[in-house]
Amino acid sequence: MAAAPPMNNSPITQVSQVQTPAHAGLQPQLLTRLFLELRARRFEVDRETIMNLPESVLLCLFPNGLVLSRQSVAVSDGGEGEEEEEVYAIDFDPDCFQFVLTFFRNASEAFYGTANSPGLYNAQQHLMFEANTEYHPGSNPLLSKQAIIVLREELEYFSIPPKDAGAATDANGIANDEMLEVKRRSGEYLMEKKNIFTALQRNVNKENNVAEQHLIDMLCMSGFNREDEWGYRALEPMRCCISSIALVLLKTGIMHHPNGERPVEVDYAQMTTAQKLLLFWRKPARKCWWDGLDVELPATGNQSAKTVKLWARRVWTLELSLV
Repeated sequence: MAAAPPMNNSPITQVSQVQTPAHAGLQPQLLTRLFLELRARRFEVDRETIMNLPESVLLCLFPNGLVLSRQSVAVSDGGEGEEEEEVYAIDFDPDCFQFVLTFFRNASEAFYGTANSPGLYNAQQHLMFEANTEYHPGSNPLLSKQAIIVLREELEYFSIPPKDAGAATDANGIANDEMLEVKRRSGEYLMEKKNIFTALQRNVNKENNVAEQHLIDMLCMSGFNREDEWGYRALEPMRCCISSIALVLLKTGIMHHPNGERPVEVDYAQMTTAQKLLLFWRKPARKCWWDGLDVELPATGNQSAKTVKLWARRVWTLELSLV
């Protein structure tokens, strides 16, 4: 899986302070929260939560970048201006966004603790002061941060029905009802294929691709299981596209014993494996491949069973987030 080309600008930016402000002595105000509207569903998210989201998700939410400080400062006779509600309209699946928010919040609370629970970090703080400098937090953030593996898939599919099926498009490329039904049933078929690694393993077996096999092995050593399913999966509206995402906690080799009966220990072999995933921290990597199968679409209602050629273009994005 090749790393994405380096980007000079982060999806999250702040207003440059090089220009002279309109009002001397006034600095741009940092936004404390953002109001997002994802396909008519409203979210209120604080700045820290946004900053912790995976880069690949941020690029989907804000493809043109996001300014987290105000470009102008409101001034009134009564003092500071009140923070106006500026709503960002975003074309992104709100259920997927909620899935990511919930997972990251739960992971953060389990690691750092809450008012009623100390969390895992409280029990492993001593690791930061051990003499083994190879794993000092200055060079290894896995000791002091919760690491989450983020794996996303964008799947575009193309259905080629048999010639005698009556499914076709007109001169303008508009599909008739039979063709729309084939596309709909093809999407339903793919939606049921929820296993993460089946398609990639099929490609490995067909092409004997050693690098892809190493990718599967690395992910399964770091937190995934070979039979895992996508955590969230949905058809995109008005498109022949399925978006999927899986989130898992990175296996760092830090072992916590029940009820604190023994001090926290570190499996340094596992830690070494986990550190390889740091290559994907703030540097999402992408992989694209095509997958073609002859698929038997079962009969439904007044539609007879059909065998179609189903092509899928899959794009994987792999990233590590530290919370």
